[in-house]
Amino acid sequence: MGLTGRGILVTAALLTLVFFVGTLWVWPRLARTSWRSVLGRAGLLVTTQALLFAVVALAVNQTFGFYASWADLLGRERTPGVVVDQSAAPARPGASGAVDVSGRDAAVRVLGEDPVPGGGGARSGGRIERVEIAGRASRIASPALVYLPPEYFQPRWRDYRFPAVTVLTGYPGTASALVTGLRYPQTLRAEVRAGRAGPMVLVMLRPTVAPPRDTECVDVPGGPAVETYFAKDLPRAVAGHYRVARPGEGWGAVGDSTGGYCALKLAVHHPGIYAAGAGLSAYYRAAEDPTTGDLFHGDASSRRRADLLRVLRESPPPRTSLLVSSSRHGEDNYAQTRELLGLVRPPTRVSSVILDSGGHNFTTWRREIPATLRWLSERLGTPGEAR
Repeated sequence: MGLTGRGILVTAALLTLVFFVGTLWVWPRLARTSWRSVLGRAGLLVTTQALLFAVVALAVNQTFGFYASWADLLGRERTPGVVVDQSAAPARPGASGAVDVSGRDAAVRVLGEDPVPGGGGARSGGRIERVEIAGRASRIASPALVYLPPEYFQPRWRDYRFPAVTVLTGYPGTASALVTGLRYPQTLRAEVRAGRAGPMVLVMLRPTVAPPRDTECVDVPGGPAVETYFAKDLPRAVAGHYRVARPGEGWGAVGDSTGGYCALKLAVHHPGIYAAGAGLSAYYRAAEDPTTGDLFHGDASSRRRADLLRVLRESPPPRTSLLVSSSRHGEDNYAQTRELLGLVRPPTRVSSVILDSGGHNFTTWRREIPATLRWLSERLGTPGEAR
């Protein structure tokens, strides 16, 4: 019985009700002061509370889709995701009007550095730098973690610019979870060592650059210009400080949940900057709830622009590559993901990772990240010579 189905929730609720009524029925018989009566009363109370907690937990899990099955909950669901190219006409996406990075309108300030967990020295395992990325256009500054692969420090690669990937958490999220929980640097290093991917620079941060507000990567009228920050300021700043590709063919974005929506949005809205966008368990329309506040202030065109399915349906297809993921059982974005796959037209390319079962959680995303990093490497290419 799956953990997101109504059957298990109804069964647990009925069992709790029956046990509660039974407790009321037998309680007078346990009113004695003997140790058996005391243990009996304690057992009834603990069991009733445990069943009630289970009902609440199952209801929350059904609402948010954290775990799809018992194997998923216990961490035993380890079948890796596989990318399926859904495009009818494969063609390498080209850059169209890449951002000029010659101007110093954004800056990276390095705050410290750390080794990659289990990676050894920089030349063998790479390095993670703790930075602050500030942008003049958006007037936003946000902390981030920048993973530099070991090749970045090796002499034979010193004349090369590396593909760069903006890696985003869900909401609210923490950048450190991309390292300790989702293990992006460690997974990329393993894929490169196995010859399945090329080295890339990862810029890891949360999309909540104006905490605690969830801005859904929208340029909010009169508020934070978050889309401008990710589409303009961050690529300029990183390309101006690190030896990475200039925005265009060598840049991609990936994220989970809210971060996945933002990654897809960046690729759809700004194909000349992000050549590829991958959304793991993403949704496709900006959320509007108490955490977001009023994102559009009555601007209908901005609201339509934040609906990616509508953009793909009604606007000229962008020259970019998209990757979407879902699960047949456990994710509530499955139907919309199938809809998106049917909307994409050339020159947009689309691929998918569809699991049989998997919830909205780190266990599921860890199964999808290796294939996603290989896909990004294929779309962004190998490191190019610096110019």
